[in-house]
Amino acid sequence: MEKGYEILERNWRNRHKEIDIIAKDGEELVIVEVKTRKSDDYGEPDLAVTKAKQTKLIYAANAYIFNHGLDCNTRFDIVSIVFKDGKPVIDHIEDAFLPHW
Repeated sequence: MEKGYEILERNWRNRHKEIDIIAKDGEELVIVEVKTRKSDDYGEPDLAVTKAKQTKLIYAANAYIFNHGLDCNTRFDIVSIVFKDGKPVIDHIEDAFLPHW
């Protein structure tokens, strides 16, 4: 919201599909996966968004777009949150990946 995005949905579900945040950035639909870790001992949280998870997000985004009759550009972002000294360090990765077909 600090970046001026309009939040459309949080924790949107359709059958076995889930999207953490769906937002609009201007005319662009933004599908956001949020990953949180207590520490970065095992790597940054965004590394947990594997090709398999990306595929699930792409299918979920397609379901959302179809269900809402949308025709707009879509991008996939990741918000990575790591707690360091008890404080969240947030990294917003825009255009984190492209749909792979």
